Amino acid sequence: MSHSKAAVQATTNQADAAHEEHIDMEEVRTFGFWIYLMTDIIIFGVLFATFIVLRQNYDGGPTPKDLIEIGGIIVSTFILLTSSYTSGLAVLSMNKGNKNGLIGWLAVTALLGASFLYLEISEFVHLVNAGASIGTSAYWSSFFTLVGTHGIHIVIGLIWMIGIIIQISKRGITPVTKRKVNVISLFWHFLDIVWIFVLTLVYLLGVS
Repeated sequence: MSHSKAAVQATTNQADAAHEEHIDMEEVRTFGFWIYLMTDIIIFGVLFATFIVLRQNYDGGPTPKDLIEIGGIIVSTFILLTSSYTSGLAVLSMNKGNKNGLIGWLAVTALLGASFLYLEISEFVHLVNAGASIGTSAYWSSFFTLVGTHGIHIVIGLIWMIGIIIQISKRGITPVTKRKVNVISLFWHFLDIVWIFVLTLVYLLGVS
């Protein structure tokens, strides 16, 4: 009987150790994401600095006042900020253990992100048709590089979010999916913050 109890205790200790190791790995992966985010901050910092230096170099071509339609940009901003709010609601649903709510709010966030991306692509098409491409001048080169890099991050975030939705639907809310939801939420909030700087420095100052 004592041998049986000892075996059960040993099995329990092994399970606890494996669980603690699993939690530690999730913490390491979260820390790795923060390191990635810091490199992203550096990248966008360089792009913003480049844009500020080149923002008056039009080479005789069109200026942002000539082509940018600020009304559409305001709509895009509202959509993206709303998606940040729904991303927060997804995290709240996850913390309550509400799987369906989590999936639903992530899906709404992805839909809003896709809508933002559609408007951004439409804006790029409009600018190119109006004679402003990435090769038109230094200003438009820096414009398309900065705004386009943000757009690429939105694409990555959408693919990432869809993958998480699929994983949650199959596996439910686990330590792994919790970490992934928290990470994508932080990533999405970061993109919103970057967009606020884009809106201010690129669009509002550009048309003022």
